[in-house]
Amino acid sequence: MKFFCIADEDTARGFRLAGIGTQVAETAEEARAALEEMTGLPDCGVIIVTEKVADLIRPQVEMVRMERDRPLIVEIPGPEGPLPGRKSLREFVEEAVGVSIC
Repeated sequence: MKFFCIADEDTARGFRLAGIGTQVAETAEEARAALEEMTGLPDCGVIIVTEKVADLIRPQVEMVRMERDRPLIVEIPGPEGPLPGRKSLREFVEEAVGVSIC
């Protein structure tokens, strides 16, 4: 199974350097087309998508999550950091382990 990424140009560039296939999406139409293309790939196991891009196509993201076994869709903060009201990675880890990380 392969990893793919749908994100802004800066985030996509970083994932490309790591050898992960990427699609840059600045609009809902671009994001929707990229998600459709990637979910149609037989070897797509994980799609990494920035929170901002995922919010552009929230219904489609949720449909893939609810109706399909794979790919797994993982949302990450973009270059601007977590969106307001979203937990940071640190907060997720602290909740999971039950210990405050300084």
